[in-house]
Amino acid sequence: MLNRNPVSKPTFFNLTILAAALTYTLSVSGCSTAQTIAAKTMPTKTTPTVANTPINAHPTANAVTDTTLQTPSTTDFDRDNAATRHEYTLDNGLKVIIKEDHRSPVVISQVWYRVGAADEPTHLGGMSHLLEHMMFKGTKNVSSADFERLIAKFGGSNNAFTSYDYTAYYEIFPANRLALALELEADRMSHLELKDSDFTAERQVVMEERRQRTDDNPNARAYEQFSKMAYPNSPKGESVIGPMAEIESIGLKDLTDWYKTWYAPNNATLVIVGDVNPTEAINEVKKYFADKKPQTLPTRPSVIQPGFRGYQEKTTQLPVQVPMVMMAFNVPTLTTAKDPKTAYSLSLLADVLDGGLSARLEKRLVREKQLLASVGSGYSAFSRGDGLFLIQATPRDGVTLAQAKQAIIAEIDALKTQPIAQSELTRAKTNTMTSLIYSQDSISGQAQMIGSLNSIGLDDRMVFNLPKTLDSITESDLHAAASKYLVNDNLTVLNVVKENKPNK
Repeated sequence: MLNRNPVSKPTFFNLTILAAALTYTLSVSGCSTAQTIAAKTMPTKTTPTVANTPINAHPTANAVTDTTLQTPSTTDFDRDNAATRHEYTLDNGLKVIIKEDHRSPVVISQVWYRVGAADEPTHLGGMSHLLEHMMFKGTKNVSSADFERLIAKFGGSNNAFTSYDYTAYYEIFPANRLALALELEADRMSHLELKDSDFTAERQVVMEERRQRTDDNPNARAYEQFSKMAYPNSPKGESVIGPMAEIESIGLKDLTDWYKTWYAPNNATLVIVGDVNPTEAINEVKKYFADKKPQTLPTRPSVIQPGFRGYQEKTTQLPVQVPMVMMAFNVPTLTTAKDPKTAYSLSLLADVLDGGLSARLEKRLVREKQLLASVGSGYSAFSRGDGLFLIQATPRDGVTLAQAKQAIIAEIDALKTQPIAQSELTRAKTNTMTSLIYSQDSISGQAQMIGSLNSIGLDDRMVFNLPKTLDSITESDLHAAASKYLVNDNLTVLNVVKENKPNK
């Protein structure tokens, strides 16, 4: 993700990092807060829509419905999560999910808007991320400086991030300051002031961010080229931060229209996790968000990417220190697979290949055959639209990229016909569950999982049944997924070699 901390290159996430299933996301810190936010008027009754799909008309907002799911389970992890999770929908379409965690007197609140880089016009790449920056420039009620002063005064922290599928904003506070966080986010949901002076300066900041993170980073440039090859018909082939020329061409009116189009309660999910009383928390939410008016939203662009386009391979020269090969198979995810088992099987296959020192690629190609200096694979089952099954490797000295690629393909082909040991499958399933549980140890991890899954159209409660789901996946399921999707006709390869500079 893009955030205030520099990201040296895109990171590949798989199922075992469930709470962080974000794919290359951009994020930035903000500025701004202070005077009391103005009183609000109640909205008129409408039928809110999200991407032209009606939201379930819960009789909520004033007569709030709690749709907490009490899922039967055989584990303490499942029972504890189901019992402390509460879901509501306000009359204006705002979805609210509250998760109790009383281990420490802290709370995180996040507002997730279902709009990101994949929704942008083809000539205005990077607009969602640029608007994220501008969201910290103040409102009619709270200046940028006051926003930051208030957060600091009461011991809080804040940030935001942009991905292909959503843009999210959050605050972490002592639990007794939840109302302040809600007031601030409700204010900038509808009262943002977009000034030309702020915009011109902030656009330059984003352009410099582009230079540092991508233009001056050979690995990031390679990944950009590779994404366009692997996603030729999907907006996910473009970068989240956008091309430099398109960032420079974005105007203030473009940004204002983007804000007015997408930043609405019926296009948002509010996630609250921490030491809170759910009844008191939802009352605070109603106090600050119930007056926000829903609006009809545009249809979002398709993020379906047809696979099996034939084998593709290219070579690019970049100022890298060592050569590397990037490989990707176009595969479905939980949002596009006809059978969810396919997505889970692909995730477990990624773990069998690259799930630690005993996994196949590391054990066989790095240590035993000593063909590769490093190798990694990744796949996220939790993505809106189709995904990629990715492998990236650097060969050892004396080993060509072609040899490295063939060695990797040989290991992949073995997944289709040769036995997958029960110990390998058990390890992959255990890795998935332990990583999930560990990721939920923090309130940030819990909120991230809830918000990211709901923002791509998945119900986060599905993870309560994950142990049972994984238990149902067999060796034959992995063979079937590998045989269907991990084939040359569905493979894209980019060879990255050191740039040959002409002699002066």
